[in-house]
Parts: sequence; C-alpha cells; structure tokens
Amino acid sequence: MKREAFSLVELSIVLVILGLLVGGVLSGQSLIRAAQLRSVSSDYQRYMAATQSFRDKYFALPGDMTNATSFWTSLGGNGANATCQATAVNGAATCNGDGNGITSISNSNGVAESFRYWQHLANAGLIEGNYSGQLGATIGVNYPVSKISAATFFLFPGGGYNAGSISGFAGDYGNNQYSFSNAVSGTPFKPEEAWNIDTKLDDGKPGGGAIYAGKGDGTTTFCTTGDNLSPPADANATYALNRSNKDCGLIFLRVF
Repeated sequence: MKREAFSLVELSIVLVILGLLVGGVLSGQSLIRAAQLRSVSSDYQRYMAATQSFRDKYFALPGDMTNATSFWTSLGGNGANATCQATAVNGAATCNGDGNGITSISNSNGVAESFRYWQHLANAGLIEGNYSGQLGATIGVNYPVSKISAATFFLFPGGGYNAGSISGFAGDYGNNQYSFSNAVSGTPFKPEEAWNIDTKLDDGKPGGGAIYAGKGDGTTTFCTTGDNLSPPADANATYALNRSNKDCGLIFLRVF
C-alpha cells in the first residue's frame, strides 16, 4: 500500500506561515499597547484643556463651582449638601461645590466634588460621556473611559489623597492632582511604560517634575528604585526598567 506524507518543502512552508501568523499577532498586540499608552498622554492633555476652558467660561473649577445648579438645575436638598449628593442622577441635574479651589473627594457639605468634576465637564460639553457625579468606582459612570481596560484618570485633592492603592504614593503637591490607575490593582503600567509616558510629558524621573510614581509596597511591587511616598520625594530615583510586571501607577501633579 502506498503511503503519502508531507514533504520537507511543504512542512517548511507551513512553519513559515505559522511563524508569520505568530509574528503578526505579536506585532499587532504591540501596536495596540503603544496606542493605549499614547492615549494616556492625549487624554491627560485633553482633560487639562477642558478644565482650563471650563474655568475661563464659568470662573470656577468643575466640581468646586458654587453655582452649578443655576446652569444645570439641582438634584435636591439645597443644591450643595449631602441630600443633593445622595439623590439619584437625573440628566444634567447636579450639586454645587464649596468654591474653595480644591476639588475635594467629599467636602464639608458632603458633596463629592472630585466626582462632580467629571459631570460638570460633561454638562459643559467639554468632554464626552455622562457621569453620575457620585462616589463610586465604575468606569464610564463615575469616571471617564480610557483605552486601557479597567484603568482611567481619577481626580484627587492635594493633601487629601492616600494612594496606597496606586503604587504606594501619597503626598501634598498642590490643590488638585490626577492619578492614572487601575481600579483593582492600582498599577496598570510596566516600569518601562510609565517611564515612556513620564519622559514624553515630563522629565522621565519618578521622583521629580510634574509626574510621580511610587516605589511600591516594598515586598511585591517595585516600580522605581527610590521611595517617593511623601515629600520630599527621592529626586535620584529611577524607574525599574528591568522589571516586566505591571507595578506602576502615575500621579500627575499640579494639574490646575
């Protein structure tokens, strides 16, 4: 009985095709990740520009403005208290901030200004989406969506942010600051990726300039070589570029 099998030439062709397919998949994944990282920089610049435009138009910071209900109606209560904050969202209706120049996570009146921040920007037509303005951790509801899955920008007041969930960073570097982190792990970037963003927008140093990253908890995560947990940060720290784990979250300081 005659037996048939693949020739060496045929097998070689199959292996070449498989190699091309694998290479194409890996290359595609690399391109997708590069686009995701670029989006962090562009989103940051977009939110900065939106905030400046908001302040120019309304003479206040989004979330902190004292007359937001005059533009978009009140959710309830007196428009600036915990009753308003606790009322279910209804369209663009909102709550007022206290006007102290800091977008507090929860101000003395019980309003979550750093969450109202996104709602006010959207109400003003300066960013896309619809946001609840209420405390929560749902991306697309409490925070804007980003191209990096399960991670996005969060807004925190200087001095009021304990960033234990984002690579161990905490500190008071100004009235308001963004962080970009994963809602669960807090660390969406490899050190090389964080360094890449930091270098493009700032000085490439995790303990200096306007973008910071913490070392980590000292046992399981090591984003940087120095401790940046509190001012003054380690100006000589560098990103741990030899590590491949996603150990980094970023803080964008002095945003406005």
